[in-house]
This record gives sequence, C-alpha cells and structure tokens, in this order.
Amino acid sequence: MASILIPLLYLFCIFGGLWVFSGWYKRRIASKEVEPYFPRHKERDIYITLLGRTDPPTPEHLLKAALVRRAMTDVQRILRIREDKPALQQLLQKGSIGDDLFTSLTAAEKELEAEILEVAAEANTFVEGWGQIIFQTATEMLHNEKIRAVLEQVPVLRLETEKKYGMKRSAASKSLAAAAPAVVPATSTTPTPVNLPLTPGSASKSSNGSLSPPNTATDGAFSSDGESVGSPTSPRTPKVSRPLAIVLMSQKFPADFASCFSSLRSRSLLKR
Repeated sequence: MASILIPLLYLFCIFGGLWVFSGWYKRRIASKEVEPYFPRHKERDIYITLLGRTDPPTPEHLLKAALVRRAMTDVQRILRIREDKPALQQLLQKGSIGDDLFTSLTAAEKELEAEILEVAAEANTFVEGWGQIIFQTATEMLHNEKIRAVLEQVPVLRLETEKKYGMKRSAASKSLAAAAPAVVPATSTTPTPVNLPLTPGSASKSSNGSLSPPNTATDGAFSSDGESVGSPTSPRTPKVSRPLAIVLMSQKFPADFASCFSSLRSRSLLKR
C-alpha cells in the first residue's frame, strides 16, 4: 500500500506545482501593460483641445486644418502598419521576436480603425461627404511635404558637393578647355575658274595684220571646255563651263595639263 501512495503523491506534487505556476504566470501577463506600438497621438489631442474651446470659440478653418493634420498622421500610421505587419509575422513564426510586440501591433491596428471612423465622422460634420475624400487629401499633402523636403535639401547637398569636389571639377574643366581644338574657319567650296593660255593656232592674222574672226568650221569644233559646237546653220548651243572639273584636273595634273590640251587642239586643226 505504501508503495502505491508514494508515486501518487509524487505526481500530485508535480501537477499541482505546474497548475499553480501557470495560474500565477497568466495573472502576471494579464496585469502587465502592453507597450503601445505608436507614440501618443498629438494631432488628435490638439484637435480635441481646439474643439472644446468655447471662449472664444475656435474658427472653423482652424478646426478643419487641425482635422486634416490629424488625418495625415493616421495615413502615416496606416502605411507603417502595412509595411511592418508582414515582417513581424515572419519573425514571429521563426521565433525571433516575442508575442508582446505582435500584440502591441494588433492593438494599434484596432485603435487605428476606430480612429479612421472617428475622423470621417468629424469631417462629415463640417461638409457633407468630406469624410470620403479627407484621407485622399491627406495623402496628397504627405506627398507634397516629402517632395518639398527633398527640394529644400538640394542647396545644402549642392554646397557639400562643391566643397568636396569643387576644386577637382574646376581643374577638369580647365584641362578640357585647353585640350579643345581650335575652331577652323569655314572655307568656300566654290571653285575658281582657270584661264587657259591661248595657242598659236587658236587665232589667225589677216593679211593686213589684224586678227581674223574665228572659223566656225575649224576653230569652233571644240569649245574651251572640250565640247563640240553645232554647225552655223543650226542655232548656236550655249557653252556650259565646268570650272570644277577643270580645277580638279588641274590639281591632279598641275604641270602638263595646258600643254596636253594645246597639242590635242592643234592636232584636230591639222586633221581638218
């Protein structure tokens, strides 16, 4: 009989101690205050203070501005919860954080839902239907403040950059200016005509010593640019000068061009 009572007494002591410890731990957790996830809502307190003033009463435009500022803070907290909640859930599943942090996040989310409903109701008291668009207005104002903050930082960042890289940038600009090639003036591409020397057979003298008119049958066979000219009975074809071709050929054969042209013309006259 004694051998049976000893194990039963042992089990009773173990389970009794566990039951007492669990009850004490639960009471301690219940009495412990959960640390809030967000700090105190100052904009809400300011709006309630302004709303409660009666002597003198707060102007309506000031109350609207305070309500919009309160909605802007609510929008910031909504975005913060959307970003933090998935990460906290993953960390809680891995055991990296305790339950108290996630519990505070859940409590803040519920409080924020009630805050949104209250702000929408307060907005409808000023203008009917304003509660549906007040958070959109608050979101646009938040974006505007972010952009303005970035633009205000531009002069400061510019000064810091100039202090850090100003000397190097000026030296580099001077070196680039020195290495830049000189501007070459634009030259005219219009070719200049070349006056060819007259050959002995190009003009014949008359018996009295005066120059005779050129023979159209012989001398007019070739023009100055090597083109054939029509017969006297037909209307005279206008001469087309090609100074560009002459210039190019003279540049290619600078020494023998005039002599070659004269010899060809004299041969043609002899054949006729």
